[in-house]
Amino acid sequence: MISEKMQDKLNYQINREIFSAYLYLSMASYAADKGFDGFANWFFCQYKEELSHAEKIYNYVNEQGRKVNLLEIEKPEENFESLTDLFEKTLAHEKTVTGLIHGLVKLAREENDYATEYFLQWFVTEQVEEEAEPEKILQKLKMLGKEGNGWVMMDNALASRKFTPSS
Repeated sequence: MISEKMQDKLNYQINREIFSAYLYLSMASYAADKGFDGFANWFFCQYKEELSHAEKIYNYVNEQGRKVNLLEIEKPEENFESLTDLFEKTLAHEKTVTGLIHGLVKLAREENDYATEYFLQWFVTEQVEEEAEPEKILQKLKMLGKEGNGWVMMDNALASRKFTPSS
């Protein structure tokens, strides 16, 4: 069984994953409102992915014989400057989430909680991708410069993203 402190931290992480989903849903809405359905699709897939992360932690807490305590979820930002701004904020947000995951791993090590440390390794690996993807997209958007034909091509490319739940 996990400690009460770990339970609290994992409950907080569930909250952060759900907030992340909420943030990405807001970003999808912004992109859709601007007529960029491919960008909206990318963020909607990200929304679903974050919910699956929350569910994974939720199930783990329950499997460890602890209670999930749901915390209030704050309202996400909804006023963005541009599509580039979305990915800059996504990258910054994912770096914050990476820090939270690393903090959980540190706590697991301090508590000699090997099961939780092992469980969290999936999230450590996942965060590498969570930072790399928006970074790549951001680099391409910066190369494209002002919105134009390249942005339409990027929108079409992002429309092909599909959400596949992890196992």
